[in-house]
Amino acid sequence: MKILLAREEVNPDRPDNSGQTPLWHAARGGHEQVMKLLLGREEVSPDKPDNDGQTLLLYAVRNKHEGVVRILLGQEEVNPNKPDNDGITPLVYAAFTGQEAVVKILLGRKVVNPNELDRGGRTPLLYAAGKGHLGVVKRLVGREDVNPDKPDNHGTTPLSYAAWKGHMRVVKILLAQEGVDPDKLDGNGQTPLSCAAQNGHRGGGENATQAGRGQPRQAR
Repeated sequence: MKILLAREEVNPDRPDNSGQTPLWHAARGGHEQVMKLLLGREEVSPDKPDNDGQTLLLYAVRNKHEGVVRILLGQEEVNPNKPDNDGITPLVYAAFTGQEAVVKILLGRKVVNPNELDRGGRTPLLYAAGKGHLGVVKRLVGREDVNPDKPDNHGTTPLSYAAWKGHMRVVKILLAQEGVDPDKLDGNGQTPLSCAAQNGHRGGGENATQAGRGQPRQAR
């Protein structure tokens, strides 16, 4: 690295065919010291998106590389609220994957909107509720600027999604929030009770099947 970077003809920020730079590849391998070496060069942009519109911060959050996330958030050029081509922000990915520590860091940035909607109208809280990430749900509803009853484009609220998935503890937390309508209809005319009944979630335990690590998508 040092030998190559010492050559004037070497571009330290040159992307590959996917639009990913040497900094990206260092981050993918978890090579934090190499990242710091590259970030010391003025030519290197830590916030440059790849061909899919995904920034390195989005990639790091999505893949749970907390050390890389912390390094990137230490760079002034990095926008912690920058979405990808689907309108999905780092906070949404952190909420979806249940990374409470990363959610806390991101919420500490003034530019980060905790109610940011993706293209489907889904909030970070809706994703966290649907995945049963209790710690993230508590952190989000603990903020005065978070709407705990905001539905997505299909009329699905965080409560409906949690009930649909059978996340009993999340349901209890949401029902305790002012402004949450426990009988609100979704786009199919179903209430949270209907959602729970349809999937046989009668209570008494966390009986929902956890989905895979994939990418945020339509709630139901």
